[in-house]
Amino acid sequence: MTGVVALLERNRNYRRTWIGQVVSEVGDYFNNVAVLALAMEKSGSGLVVSGLLLSRAISAVAAAPVAGVLLDRFDRRAIMVASDLVRALVAAGFLLAIHQPHPWLLYALSAALMFASPFFTSGRAAILPSIASAEELHAANSLTQITSWATASVGALAGGYGAAKLGYAWAFVANAASFLVSAACVWGVRVPGGLRAVRAPSAASTTSWQEYREGLAYIWSVPLMLGIAVISFGWALGGGAAQVLFALFGETVFHRGPAGIGSIWGFASIGLLLGGAVAYVAGRRIGFAGYKRLVTLCYVTHGVAYMLFSQTGSYPAALLWMMLSRAGMAAASVMNTAQLLRHTPDRLRGRVFSTMESVRWSVMIVSMAAAGIASQRYGPRAIGLVAGAFGVVTGLGWAWCDRGGRIREP
Repeated sequence: MTGVVALLERNRNYRRTWIGQVVSEVGDYFNNVAVLALAMEKSGSGLVVSGLLLSRAISAVAAAPVAGVLLDRFDRRAIMVASDLVRALVAAGFLLAIHQPHPWLLYALSAALMFASPFFTSGRAAILPSIASAEELHAANSLTQITSWATASVGALAGGYGAAKLGYAWAFVANAASFLVSAACVWGVRVPGGLRAVRAPSAASTTSWQEYREGLAYIWSVPLMLGIAVISFGWALGGGAAQVLFALFGETVFHRGPAGIGSIWGFASIGLLLGGAVAYVAGRRIGFAGYKRLVTLCYVTHGVAYMLFSQTGSYPAALLWMMLSRAGMAAASVMNTAQLLRHTPDRLRGRVFSTMESVRWSVMIVSMAAAGIASQRYGPRAIGLVAGAFGVVTGLGWAWCDRGGRIREP
């Protein structure tokens, strides 16, 4: 990992962006844990929790097309800072919900918080090739994604402890402050020529809808981009259900209660970190053909391991299978994002990344809803088997397209 350390040491712009990412993403989990705990405390209803998750997901999907167009039209740094400032204000607004007896304010604030998020997350991806050299890009992409998974673990633990010991107000204030720190870090990024995408002169007369359609047409016309979009769709078909099943397996299958749920999430996080590390090492050594073979292996491994997780009767074995499943998913994610960064033109990068994010969220919403409905009739093991099978089919479909020469390097 010497390349990662060197990147942080010598690249001031990336270092500032990375520090902002760490602080704000840990703060995100302070909010997530506190909001879900507050909702359960006020209502005791799983339906309210589901409503909160859906309000966030639907809001993120609605924001993605707008975010993509604006990120490719205006200064990306300014949009990211504005997103952080808006999120800081919304995060502070959760203080008003602590003594509100009804959950409507939690719904509204959660939706507003997630609507502002794609402007930052897609912007961070779009500026990466501008703040990292071609030699640094693979390390920068790997570290950015590994950091997201690491902060998920640390933030969830710290957020749960903080909310329990210090109260909800502390968690919401910490979340708001984290966005202010992130905004300050991003504002300090300096690149010659700025971080505004270079647009063709003819683009000045196009409408926002035409620009959005241009991004979709680009994805559709480039086999690699379309392939990555399709496998994102395929993964999300089972990925949304997998999120719902974590709690069901810990509580009703293995009868381990909250500790069991936490352990499954914990081993899933370890798997994500391992997969990210594998992709970082492998990505420095393999070419485009090797990348395509690795993606096939990762998706098949992810799907088979999840199927085995869903069927095993041994709790320790289940944790290991979960870790392997998430490692496969993480490695594929790092490798696919590296290809998007390498081949997407700067003028389209905001729209491509926001569209990919929108695809994942949209399908995961359907998958989560389907898993919830199916759980009323079928057991978690049967649903888990189907969820894992989607991963296997996705990997085999990618391999079939690769074998037929359909996935070409742009």
